[in-house]
Amino acid sequence: MTEKKYEVIGYKGRCWLYSDKVKKHFLKPRNVFQSDQEENDWEKTADGIGEVGSPACGDVMRFYIKIKDDKITACRWKTFGCASALASTSVLSEMVVGKTLEEAKKIKPQDIVKELGGLPPRKVHCSVLGDQALRKAIEDYEGKQK
Repeated sequence: MTEKKYEVIGYKGRCWLYSDKVKKHFLKPRNVFQSDQEENDWEKTADGIGEVGSPACGDVMRFYIKIKDDKITACRWKTFGCASALASTSVLSEMVVGKTLEEAKKIKPQDIVKELGGLPPRKVHCSVLGDQALRKAIEDYEGKQK
């Protein structure tokens, strides 16, 4: 198997080792909280909340979902981490809206990486965090239904 090559793009004298899609989601993330007040409001109204990661390792994600008729109708998130972590969570937030819970559970880290157009191998673990945060949010919702 050949290793995927990543285009190196000049970025103010530095190298940008990510796809254009990663860059777009990093610089203009989708479905991210715009303020602390918005997050506080979602904290009260979200149907499920999942948090993963550790400040000690550098990446922490919180993923909030709203559910209607077994479908994810909206989501918001907050991530403390690198460009890969932010872009992975952003693209995941677009991938899950409109999906049933069962469809959302089938999303794997590889699907997130593919949707982003690839990630450097040492950054793939960031997409795993998004996947785990989504699963915890779904588990939180399902636990409240019992």
